[in-house]
Formats: sequence, structure tokens, C-alpha cells
Amino acid sequence: MSDFIERSKFSCALGGALSTIAAIPRAVPIVHASGGCAAALSGTYNLSAGYRGVGYCGGNMIPTSNISQSNIVFGGEDKLVGQIESTIKYLKGDIYIVVTGCQTEMIGDDSVGIASRYREYNVIGANTPGFKGNTLRGYDEVLDVLIREIVEKTDKKDERTINLLGIVPGHDVFYRGNIAYIQELLSKVGIKVNTFFGDGESVEKIKSYGSAALTVVLSVTAGQLAAKTFETVHQIPYVTTELPIGPKASEKFLRFIGEKLGIEKKRIDTVVEEEIRYFYSYLERIVDVASDLDFQRYAVVITDSYYAYPITDFISEELGWIPHFVSVNDIHDREIQEQYRKKFEGLTSVTKPQVIFEDKVGQTAKKLRASWPYNNNQKYYDALGPLFVIGSVVERNLAAQYGAGFLSVAFPVSNRAVLNKGYAGFRGALSLTEDLLSNLVVAR
Repeated sequence: MSDFIERSKFSCALGGALSTIAAIPRAVPIVHASGGCAAALSGTYNLSAGYRGVGYCGGNMIPTSNISQSNIVFGGEDKLVGQIESTIKYLKGDIYIVVTGCQTEMIGDDSVGIASRYREYNVIGANTPGFKGNTLRGYDEVLDVLIREIVEKTDKKDERTINLLGIVPGHDVFYRGNIAYIQELLSKVGIKVNTFFGDGESVEKIKSYGSAALTVVLSVTAGQLAAKTFETVHQIPYVTTELPIGPKASEKFLRFIGEKLGIEKKRIDTVVEEEIRYFYSYLERIVDVASDLDFQRYAVVITDSYYAYPITDFISEELGWIPHFVSVNDIHDREIQEQYRKKFEGLTSVTKPQVIFEDKVGQTAKKLRASWPYNNNQKYYDALGPLFVIGSVVERNLAAQYGAGFLSVAFPVSNRAVLNKGYAGFRGALSLTEDLLSNLVVAR
């Protein structure tokens, strides 16, 4: 059964929608589905995303139509009408977003149409049944309707403002920290960043996102639909690039965005020089001990695409680790897989990692084992080690089998509590280095 997924690293589209809505200030989801969907999916992201909490109106507070068997037979639109009206009456919110489950979509309830009747109360709707896709699709569907219905159209564009997409709340456990680091970095060269989910954002601010000059997407699998909507509805072009982690990637990111927006090179040079000086002033403190204690490791990275290459690039280029094996969870399109695989050819490491695309935990483990020669009772055997595994909490047992170091960075993460930590940029990379090396010395 090659299609059997024993421990999924994604929820369905509805789960992604709920996790996204929970990150929008004063946003209230209204779920048109059976009773268990909202609580189970919200609980998944509350507990497995570094214990992020329920948000403004999540968890057991989520309003749901709670359809039953009779509604499946005769239709559940009346239940949704009642739920919308009671939610507006009793729960205060700046926006109410109707999202749907599999059951109501299968019977043909017009959930989005019903939501549109209450537009004067800031109610909008998105189709997010589980069979439509995974977490990342739910994220895109919610942003798509926000961009269409809430973001106001304008012909005036601010040449120094961008919309940032591709960082999925909850699914990227470090989304708030990553957003903050990117926002801070770009602000140093005079670029304003619209984030949807960052500190100080609001529905009122989201309305003004149509004035941005560019949309920047940090993922090939999340944010692409929303970026295209910004382009078609608001005439804002978009570009796709990597989540920047570390000096090399962050400098490349700054220069790439700066060139797109016409930022003068001298200003970028100054910021890059300052940030590089800051980064190495801290990293140099650990260099001697890292060398003396032989902290170099073979690295196995098992994450989604927005972390797989950026983290591999950083630990190889900056820490001098040996990239051995990379498994990417979220890319299924063959053409995109080949484009993504080519990124690793640019690593300066003599050893290039084996790159696979696999979302099944068991298959990933088998392919990792096959990536190294077996010990056939040789007198001398070069084992795969010392090894370090960077992945989700699902890979913790895999790391233990190899006696490897382990750090969870990709969803699900239930063995860490995450507040404002992030790994993006120059300064986020210091946090990543800290976490990696702390894992190696924790038992000393």
C-alpha cells in the first residue's frame, strides 16, 4: 500500500483555513460542517504547532453549524443561516469568515452564496473542503477571498511596499518570528512589508494591501494562488523566492527584492555590511569550540520545501556540515520537483545531498537507510555518522535509531513551545545555530 500515510504532516484544507484565520486579528471563523471537524482540526494546530494557542476565536469557541445526518439528506443551508446570525449577534469580530467541510460541499450547500447575503456585517466565505487539498490549499483559499472581498482596489501603488506570502501560520511553527525578522530586515532598506499575520496587523490594514507594488512569495506550494489573485484583481505583479536563512541567503534576498523595487545599491550595501558584521560577531565566539569538539555532522533534512533548501544551504555553507539526505514533504508536481532539486546543485559542498520528494514517513526512513552502504559484517565499517536529523517531531524516533542529534523545525512540532522565535534572516540564523549546537551539548 504505497499510498498509505501512517503519520500525516498536514491537515486537510479546512484545517489550514482555520489555522490561517486564527492568525488574523479579531477574525471569527464560522464552520459549516459536522461538529467534530472544527474542534479536532483547531486542536491539531493548537497543540502541534509549538503550542501556539487558539487565537482570537479558535479551539472550542469556533462557531459551527454542527450539521447532522438529516441535514446531509435534506440540506444544511438553514443551519448555516442560523449560525451566521447568532455568531454576528453574540461574537464581536472585525471579520467573519465562513469555511466549509467535506459533507456540506458534497451535498451542494451554497455556503459562499449565503455568506454574501451578510456582507454588510463583514461576512465572507471560502470553499475549503478537505478533499480540495491539504493545509496549504486552505491557507490559499482564505487569502484568496480576503484579497478579492476585503482588499480595496486602488490605482495608486507605493513603490516601496510589498505583500509577503508563503509563510503559513501554524504550519510554519515559527511564522511570527520569521515574519518579524523579514519585516525588520526589509525596513532597513526602506521597504514596508504587508504580512496579514505580523505584529500590529489588522483587518483595517489588510484593506490597504492593494497599494503594494510587488508581492513576494516564499514558497512554491503556498501563496501562489493568492499571489495570482493579487495580480489579476489588483494588478500587483509577484515573484517567488526562498525563505532567507543566514548571511549568504539574506544578502541575496535583499538584493533581489531591492532590484525589483529600485532600491539604490549603496543603501543595500550598507545594511548588508552591518548585518554580516553583527552575525559573525556572534558566530565567531563558537567557532573555536565547534572546531575543537568536532561539531561537524552529516545532515538529514526532512521538511516542507520552504525550509528544506534554505536550511540545507545554511548548515552547509555557513556551518560546514555535510548535506547527506533531503526529503521534501509538499511538492508533488514532477516539473516543480526537478526545478527544486536543481537548487542543491549550487551548494559549494563537495558532497551533494540525495534529494527525494516523499510525504510518507516509512518510505522516507527506507530511502534514508538505502542511501548508505549496509554493514555486511565487515571488520571495518564506516557508519552513517555522526548524524543530525532536522525535521518534525515525527522524525524523533528516526534520529534515535541512528543515535543522531535532532531538532524539530517543521510541522508537527509538539516537543517545543514556540513564542517569537524565528530562523529567517541574519539574526534568525543565529537562533538556528544556537538550537542546533545546544542539542549537541545538552547532555554534557
